[in-house]
Amino acid sequence: MYDPPAADDGRRILVDRLWPRGLTKEAARVDEWLKDVTPSNELRKWFHEDPDGRRAEFTERYLRELDGPAQRAGLDLLRAELREGPVTLLTSAKDVAHSHVPVLVSALEGKTAAKSAPAQEGRRTAKS
Repeated sequence: MYDPPAADDGRRILVDRLWPRGLTKEAARVDEWLKDVTPSNELRKWFHEDPDGRRAEFTERYLRELDGPAQRAGLDLLRAELREGPVTLLTSAKDVAHSHVPVLVSALEGKTAAKSAPAQEGRRTAKS
């Protein structure tokens, strides 16, 4: 979220439950904010208490959450955006590789146990 937008970002979609601190909506240049594809507040807080020790269980629990109706609709929307062109997933996580984003990307790509259909062609990136 804090990196400046790039010309090749395409659609900029925020995939965090909370709005990033200190950033106005105008400065962020976010096209869409999909809270439904993010971990629930309870899961997010639980995970942040011990991210290293809870990574595997977090992944399992988050994938179960992504199988809910609102979450599947959000994943379908993201897949539709990917079919249309480049998409940049935005997060305020300082360490994107150890956040929920890799799990979300795996679910979009159909590389997980999530029941949603695999992602179609398109650019998949995650920016902080």
